[in-house]
Amino acid sequence: MPKYPIFLDLTDRRVVLVGGGAVAVRKAGVLLDAGARLVVVADHAGDVLTGLCTERGAQLIRAKYAKEYIAEAVLAIAATNDEKVNRQVYNDCQELGILCNVVDDPPLCDFFVPAVVRRGDLQIAIGTDGYCPAYAGHLREKLEAIFTEQHGLFLAELEWARKRIIEVIEDPADRKVLLGELVDDESFDYFTANGSDAWREKTQACIESHQTKN
Repeated sequence: MPKYPIFLDLTDRRVVLVGGGAVAVRKAGVLLDAGARLVVVADHAGDVLTGLCTERGAQLIRAKYAKEYIAEAVLAIAATNDEKVNRQVYNDCQELGILCNVVDDPPLCDFFVPAVVRRGDLQIAIGTDGYCPAYAGHLREKLEAIFTEQHGLFLAELEWARKRIIEVIEDPADRKVLLGELVDDESFDYFTANGSDAWREKTQACIESHQTKN
C-alpha cells in the first residue's frame, strides 16, 4: 500500500534514538538538524556519538533499552545490532502509539526515512517504500547534479515575492497567475544571470503591472 509522504516538524519535540554505533551517529545528526529534542539510549556509546550529543545538547542515557525511555516521544528509531532489542522497541512503540523505524528492517517500520536533496529550505525527498534505499541514494546523486544551491536561494526570493503579492493583490486567482509566472524556468534563469536585486526589481515591476490591469 502506498505510504503517505509528509515533512514532519520536529522542533523541540522528543525523539528517542536507540543505539550507539555509526548508524546511530548518522541518524542523530539528521534529527538534531531538524531541531528534535533528541534522547539517545545506548549501553555502549562510541566517542563520536558521545561528542555529538555533548556538542549539540542531546541527552545521552548510558543504559540498556527500557520501555520507559520512549515515553512521550513523537517517534523512535531503533539502530542497534541486536534484533531482539530492535523488535522490543518496535513492540513498545506499537503499544504506546509511537511511530517507529527499525533501521534496515522494513516490516518493523511505521515510516521510512527518504534520501533527501537539500538546497537551503528546498528539500526533495526520494522514497522506495523501504525496498531499496541504495536506489534512492543513486537517484539523490542524480538530482544533486540538477538542483544546485541557486535553487535554494531562488526559493528564498520566491518567499519574499509571495508575501509581497499577498499584501497587494487581493484576488486569489490573480495571485496564482502571478506566482505561476515567477516560479517558471525563465524567472529562475533571470535570477541566476542577474542576481537577487535585479530579480526583485523586475518582480516588483511585474506585481505593479498586475495591479494596474486590475
